[in-house]
Amino acid sequence: MPRKPELPELKGRAARLARLFPAGRAKAARTPFVLLVVLLLGGGLIGLLVLNSALSEGSFKLADLQKRTQSLTDEEQALQRTIDAYSSPDALQRRAHQLGMVPGGDPAFLDPDGTVKGVPGAATPEAAVLEGPPAPEALGLTPPPGLPATPTPVTGAQRPAPPGGTTSAVPPAASATPQSAPTPTPGR
Repeated sequence: MPRKPELPELKGRAARLARLFPAGRAKAARTPFVLLVVLLLGGGLIGLLVLNSALSEGSFKLADLQKRTQSLTDEEQALQRTIDAYSSPDALQRRAHQLGMVPGGDPAFLDPDGTVKGVPGAATPEAAVLEGPPAPEALGLTPPPGLPATPTPVTGAQRPAPPGGTTSAVPPAASATPQSAPTPTPGR
């Protein structure tokens, strides 16, 4: 066996530094290192498994929300089609006729300076006006509690009391300004 060369004797500062190192060849314990590597790999695999399951759960939630969004969009479009059908001019005219409304006459317009443009015309009476408006029950309407089922017509002598509670003693014929009959306006 070959002989190891001997190191020269160290003196001074080198000797003090040499004492800090272990005397023999140090063998690192392999068991803690192997255990640390196995724990790190196992922890990484468990972390990936948890992350993968969380991502798949989020994917399922996203798919459910997309299906719900699609069904709500379809419902919204169906409701919009219903609204469009009810707001078409023919449907509005039919409903106004059922309520006893008549088309208005020729309109007149007021300019900001007070001049009148156009010649106003009265609404033409139709069969709906001659028959009177249909009963609310015929239209599928129910009166609120406390009100009579059929309204009583108000004549000039039976003016309703204003909200203040005082009534006017002036009969309708003695009014200072002439009043024209109200003209029903479609859509109002």
